[in-house]
Amino acid sequence: MSTTSTPTATGVWLIGARGSVATTAVAGCAAVAAGLQPATGMVTETPPFADSGLPALGSLVFGGHDTSGCPLPKRAEQLVSAGVLPHGLPAAVLGELAAADAEIRGGGPLPGDTRSEEELIDSFADDIRDFVRRQGLGRAVVVNVASTEALPGEGAGLPASSLYAAAALRAGCPYVNFTPSTGLHHPVLAAPAAASGLPYSGRDGKTGQTLLRSVLAPMFLQRALAVRAWSGTNLLGGGDGAALADPGAAAAKNAGKERVLADVFGSAPEGEVHIDDVPALGDWKTAWDHIAFDGFLGSRMVLQTTWQGCDSALAAPLILDLARLVARAAELGIAGPLPELGFYFKDPDGGGSAALGEQYKALVDFAGRLREEGA
Repeated sequence: MSTTSTPTATGVWLIGARGSVATTAVAGCAAVAAGLQPATGMVTETPPFADSGLPALGSLVFGGHDTSGCPLPKRAEQLVSAGVLPHGLPAAVLGELAAADAEIRGGGPLPGDTRSEEELIDSFADDIRDFVRRQGLGRAVVVNVASTEALPGEGAGLPASSLYAAAALRAGCPYVNFTPSTGLHHPVLAAPAAASGLPYSGRDGKTGQTLLRSVLAPMFLQRALAVRAWSGTNLLGGGDGAALADPGAAAAKNAGKERVLADVFGSAPEGEVHIDDVPALGDWKTAWDHIAFDGFLGSRMVLQTTWQGCDSALAAPLILDLARLVARAAELGIAGPLPELGFYFKDPDGGGSAALGEQYKALVDFAGRLREEGA
């Protein structure tokens, strides 16, 4: 990762820049770029993406907004203690963490903030433009990795995620929403997004339970096995668990999970997804699924799955993938929603298949398009 910019440097402006996912992405990018760690989980580092003109990992420059004051080097050490980052990594990439931390600006709105929506958007956009100017960047991609917010009520103003999304448009930056929060999906932003000439992609990164669902659901459909019910439970700790303890935020999260099954089967099977906050789990999560289905002659059967993983380590390589892909799309003048990036999302912009295999093919085809248009 670059600590000093070059003429071809690309900015990655993270909303929630001091959170676990952002810290893991910054530290991981530096480690992979320096050859300290392999690029495990980075799809853009596999052969189908060679020569697609993606910005090099070493050319990425990080900054962002956050309401937290915890410096990135300290946050990285906390993630070592939690078993998310390997021992010694924060010290090895201290310069990159400190450089990124110096580019983080205060977010909002915080309680008592009297600024109007327009003033907040202008302030956020100014921060992004200043980052691009001072670092001499070719462009910057704004990526939302902040905690999930509840869906806005009828008549409510723009939620924080939409303020940041509007700021991205105003600063002339492509936008990625890795969360289930509203972001660009607010009706007020539909026209500005369409008129911006910028590419954008989202929403809600697919890292665990829904990733598995997008593989298993097409299997049942293609084998003509009748799914009667599909229920799930998530145990989460850390910031995600705390945020999703809010019923409104949990509802926003579950909407994307349910969409995958509804898209594959035509309607969602019986069953619900429950999310439980278990602070002791920290940055780790466990997801169970119970699938009841019928086989030949009505034979009743069940498939149960368990997914245990570290959400930050699952999400961080996808953040780097998306930033590189969207930056390249912007460089080539590609605008609007990018359904080809549905591989990464529960609720992808632009629609398309919910089946992971078909989404992967669309993604590889998109890499070919980037290669051809950039030739």
